[in-house]
Amino acid sequence: MDFLAGFDWAALLPFIAVGFAAQMVDGALGMAFGVIANTLMVGVLGIPPALASQRVHIVECFTTATSGISHLLHGNIDRKLFFRLLIPGMAGGIIGAYVLTSVDASIVKPWVLLYLCGIGVYLLTRGILYPPKIKEAKHVAPLGLLGGFLDAVGGGGWGPVVTSNLLIQGADPRKVVGTVNTVEFFLTLTVSAAFIFHLGVADVAGATLGFLIGGIAAAPFGAWAAKHIPPKAMLIMVGIVLTLTSAYGAYRAFA
Repeated sequence: MDFLAGFDWAALLPFIAVGFAAQMVDGALGMAFGVIANTLMVGVLGIPPALASQRVHIVECFTTATSGISHLLHGNIDRKLFFRLLIPGMAGGIIGAYVLTSVDASIVKPWVLLYLCGIGVYLLTRGILYPPKIKEAKHVAPLGLLGGFLDAVGGGGWGPVVTSNLLIQGADPRKVVGTVNTVEFFLTLTVSAAFIFHLGVADVAGATLGFLIGGIAAAPFGAWAAKHIPPKAMLIMVGIVLTLTSAYGAYRAFA
């Protein structure tokens, strides 16, 4: 109780707000928690990219575990696709975490923001062209490797990159969402462990608590949004917000 009484709850408010906003969108779309949280932390709050990605992935260990169990119970997992994504995704996450923690944050930050801006443009385009054309699924393992790497470097992107790509390639939507979300649990565990190995656990607990509070508070609203807001409209809105926020942050970083 003394710890709670002396804790600076006001310092958590920005992280609670970020967690709330990110979970609102993620609850409605089934993706983009990491991308939105990382974009707001790096571009708006000025958090170093490696630390921002570490915080996002630690929180996602909890959210993806819940999601994975739910998909397992509902039979939404394709076992073959799961194992084709699992090892490449974890390997890409480890490589991405190593790269992000081995390079000066001032050098990495502009490029991370440009990547996030690109994700925003991609989501915006996908929203405008929604629903996507159906094609045959190919190159699952390379996609998992790339998705894991970009997720660690950008603090998010596994869902937007891997899920969207597999859907566009023609895989079963229900199985894709369930399998990709379940693999993400193992990816976030791997990336979190890699970041903790390189960065330690200092200055993480408070931000993580803020994310959890915001995410839990937003969960019912995200479910409401999923029911009432069309995916096309949500994708377009998310794409616009991510693009503008990341582009502004990249402009400031390069200036």
